[in-house]
Amino acid sequence: MNEPALNLPEEATLTLADRVFGQIQNAIVKGELRAGSKISESELAARYGVSRGPLREALNRLESRQLLVRTPHVGMRVASLSVEELLEIYRVRESLEGLAARLAAENATPEEIAGMKSLLAFHQEQSELQAGTGYYQEEGDFDLHYRLILASHNKVLSQMLLGELYHRVRLYRYQFSGTAGRPHKAFAEHSQIIAAIENRDGEMAELLMRRHIGAARKNIEAHHQSAPGHQQVQLP
Repeated sequence: MNEPALNLPEEATLTLADRVFGQIQNAIVKGELRAGSKISESELAARYGVSRGPLREALNRLESRQLLVRTPHVGMRVASLSVEELLEIYRVRESLEGLAARLAAENATPEEIAGMKSLLAFHQEQSELQAGTGYYQEEGDFDLHYRLILASHNKVLSQMLLGELYHRVRLYRYQFSGTAGRPHKAFAEHSQIIAAIENRDGEMAELLMRRHIGAARKNIEAHHQSAPGHQQVQLP
């Protein structure tokens, strides 16, 4: 199946810093660079085949998204959240993205709805999802939550959900998606939400989105309870 219509920059327009930024961001989201791990510029430069200049530009951009944190005399590490902080974020998402789903049912254009359905079909072909081992969504137009929030046509809500909060939570969204049975359930929940939006049923869309994020929150809680005593979220 062809990829859904996406608003992405042409490959030729990407700078070397852009490319390494995307590569490192994906490595953080997928857990290849684990939360709390120390960043070595020399190792990353060798790994991605770049000089220190473009690498440092990429690292600075990741720091501005709070995916990396810099400590004086210690260096840079991949950001991590306590369980309590992450659960607080999910409770906020539960309310705000529920509202976004309701507004999308009211305001989304037919083209936006068609785009979300096309994106779901694209996700369904992922080998990880089919195997039930994960449900990875790249940022922006490849992410159903991102598209749905924009389809709410509420600028304030979009700014709240697609700024710092969006980037900080993406790594946890993906890495907890690998819980047994969760990838298929999450995809089914996405499908039900989009069906409610297509039916212009705002009340149902909001309810389903709140349940969807609530299920993800409970998944995080279950992981934490199975590993008591840890201060930081222990990712799979």
